[in-house]
Amino acid sequence: MVIRDALAGHDLLAQSPTGSGKTLAFGIPLVDLIEPREEGPQALVLAPTRELAGQIVDELASLAVARRLRIAAVYGGVGFGPQVKAAGRADILVATPGRLEDLIGRGAVSLGRVRVLVLDEADRMLDMGFRPAVDRIVALTPGDRQTLFFSATLEGAAGRAASSYTRNARSHTHTERERDVPAIEHRFVRVDSQEAKLDHLVEQLAAEGVGRSLVFVRTKRGADKLVKRLRDHQVAAVAMHGNKSQRQREQALSSFERGRVMTLVATDVAARGIDVPDVTQVINYDAPEDREAYVHRVGRTGRAGRTGTGISFVLAEQRDEMRRIGTSLGLAHGLGGSDRTGPSGPARQRRNRRRRPKATA
Repeated sequence: MVIRDALAGHDLLAQSPTGSGKTLAFGIPLVDLIEPREEGPQALVLAPTRELAGQIVDELASLAVARRLRIAAVYGGVGFGPQVKAAGRADILVATPGRLEDLIGRGAVSLGRVRVLVLDEADRMLDMGFRPAVDRIVALTPGDRQTLFFSATLEGAAGRAASSYTRNARSHTHTERERDVPAIEHRFVRVDSQEAKLDHLVEQLAAEGVGRSLVFVRTKRGADKLVKRLRDHQVAAVAMHGNKSQRQREQALSSFERGRVMTLVATDVAARGIDVPDVTQVINYDAPEDREAYVHRVGRTGRAGRTGTGISFVLAEQRDEMRRIGTSLGLAHGLGGSDRTGPSGPARQRRNRRRRPKATA
């Protein structure tokens, strides 16, 4: 239905969760609706993070090759030179708002020929404070463009933005089929101190049968510090956050995807572009700020029919908030008497049961 309405030229409001195949939903119409070799991009895809922009380009490339369409990605963290050249020649331009505005300001990109505008993960762009930049970018595109608006929610700020960017849009809601609903075991682990929290984490990461683990922290400094402490305990890990260069971020994600490193420590913002289907556990080393953050974090495991585990370490002062989050999500145990309290016994005595090589990335 989404593809049909897009091919018919309608604006779209599509409520779709992360990882639900929406790139194909807008990618197929894009390559059909535009013509190659015109001057300037005819399709513009806005994405909140450089990781997501890169993934979109990878998925669109296989669709565009048959029509010889040129695709380029522009995002921060890398030099302007190659991006300026590629953007000027692209038929389809995938961009983060900040870097695109930089290129527009330099006169390197014109949006006057854009026929189709796609806003992917629009709610996350707004959460990250990009609304003013997106408003300015949209204003530079032709008034008769077609707009495809994809968001995990169409309420609140996202709904207001959708109304201002689209005209007579067709609405679609992607509901996951029962077999697609993530099978996630939720655990809330009460800890008494930061040191105890590290002990529990090391033991959990070293347990037999554990695959890829995504560990969330709140700060960039905290990510680097935790990776160092994990390496001190012979757990191979890499960090991913906004202070890393683009090359460092790509290397970290590649090491994680290919299994060279089984533990990725990330901040919420940096993880928004990560889509690795076989993450076996998500660990909230630092408690999430709210219910939405919890859902976005833990939802990165248990994908594509697999099972997964979401583990949250909870200090005493965080128990009330985590109990509210658990209750709002219908998690029966919440942080009551039946919650998991973590491994029994001193973690240090058993954490070396299964050692991994030190990370080199």
